Amino acid sequence: MNDNDKASDSDSAHRLARMKFRAWHRGTREADYMIGCFFDTRHAQWDEAALAWFERLLEEDDVDIMAWALGTQPVPSAFEGPEMDAMRRLDYVDIPR
Repeated sequence: MNDNDKASDSDSAHRLARMKFRAWHRGTREADYMIGCFFDTRHAQWDEAALAWFERLLEEDDVDIMAWALGTQPVPSAFEGPEMDAMRRLDYVDIPR
């Protein structure tokens, strides 16, 4: 592994850590579970396009993200696709009891 590979791995790890933190610190417990669990369940299989999609999603308001996932508001075209389809299944939410 050369220095460029090490820097790239470090950048990727930092990027994922930042996304995880933002996914789990939304402001409400409901949003934390929905968005945080989605990240935890799916991020390992994401390619660059999916990572970029999730980063853009994190810029949106929690109320909107939750409404899109629950189907109470139409999903904007910028967020339509396989990742939003997966988010709408809600099979990733694991609420500790």
